[in-house]
Amino acid sequence: MEEGVRIDKWLWAVRIYKTRSMATQACKSGKVRIGEAAVKPSREIHAGDIITVSIPPVTRTLRVIVPIVNRVAARLVVDFALDMTPPGEYEKLKQLHEGRFGFRPRGVGRPTKRERRDIEILKKYLGA
Repeated sequence: MEEGVRIDKWLWAVRIYKTRSMATQACKSGKVRIGEAAVKPSREIHAGDIITVSIPPVTRTLRVIVPIVNRVAARLVVDFALDMTPPGEYEKLKQLHEGRFGFRPRGVGRPTKRERRDIEILKKYLGA
């Protein structure tokens, strides 16, 4: 029979959280769920489990392919976790990023003094 792995270790190993203590804290605060139930950091996971992780403003859904303990390189994560997050969740993140900093096409460079003044007037008009 296949052995399980603690969920906090797995979340850290597949780079959902930067540190294991951050993964543990997320589990304790109810941001990590299997099905509809919040899980404790010591909960063991197995291949095929579907995990929902809430990292505002995005709620990520992951399927465990292989439960691992050791942290892997970012490019190898796809071998151990399947990202089932709906594209709409990533759109929320994109809109938040563009709304906060203003959108400027890549490669255009910094705004000129005149463009900067126009941007400031627009922001003042929109109440941003």
